[in-house]
Amino acid sequence: MPLAKVKDVLTHATENRYGVVAVNVFNYETVKWVAQAAEQERVPVIIQLYPGFESYIALEHIAAIAKDFAAKSPVPVAVHLDHSASYEIAVSGIRAGFPSVMVDGSALPYEENLAVTAAVVRTASVFDIDVEAELGHVGSGARLEDITDSAKYTDVAQAKEFVEKTGCGSLAVAVGNAHGEYIQTPNLDFDRIAALRKALPVPLVLHGCSDIPHDQLQESVRLGMSKFNIATEYFRACYGSISKAMEAGPKGGMPGLMMEAAQGAIDFVRGKMRLLNPNGFSL
Repeated sequence: MPLAKVKDVLTHATENRYGVVAVNVFNYETVKWVAQAAEQERVPVIIQLYPGFESYIALEHIAAIAKDFAAKSPVPVAVHLDHSASYEIAVSGIRAGFPSVMVDGSALPYEENLAVTAAVVRTASVFDIDVEAELGHVGSGARLEDITDSAKYTDVAQAKEFVEKTGCGSLAVAVGNAHGEYIQTPNLDFDRIAALRKALPVPLVLHGCSDIPHDQLQESVRLGMSKFNIATEYFRACYGSISKAMEAGPKGGMPGLMMEAAQGAIDFVRGKMRLLNPNGFSL
């Protein structure tokens, strides 16, 4: 199947009220396991890379690996560069071959965020590249104020203006979610999610979905959230699966270890896909 566009995948999810799992990866195996999960579950998926991992693997290497799996997949697989903190990083992702990039100016003052996002959108549009932006700061789950201080949440009226002026294709929002492990159980602001969905013409993105209670994720789907980013939990599942395989004494050296560890990681991703697909959509 041809490489799917993130915009098309999310638009379909928004219209059909299911959530798309967007999984952060960092090497060949973590890409492969996500692609296999999507194929087995018969649903679209987004494979994405955090640019901070570039010290471990080059952006173009992950882009090439992920796009190769996408081209050979019988289900839609989209490829995305997560959390570019500047115009320069976003453009480096475009040069590396990512067909979709995120520019995250949420830590900047509003006008600066708007300006850098609009600049990335202008450049990306020349190459038919999708752009995700962020408004309202999604901080760290280790800081209580980042998940409880509603002053940091996305303002609905401001979000409407932001989307209109930047032309971004999707918007990551702050509604009580945060990155990494949570210091306490988050409580998502469902009223805000509903208001954002009603006000905005683009798909909504929820970052920091690891360890958010299942019922809250499903309610977010029901209210129209479309893209759900998973990193911490997936890496935890991969580590646990590899550790279990090592304890069992894998056969075949490192290749054998990776093959034996695969099923646990695949099962984790499939579980998230089912959770975010309450109506049982299938290709």
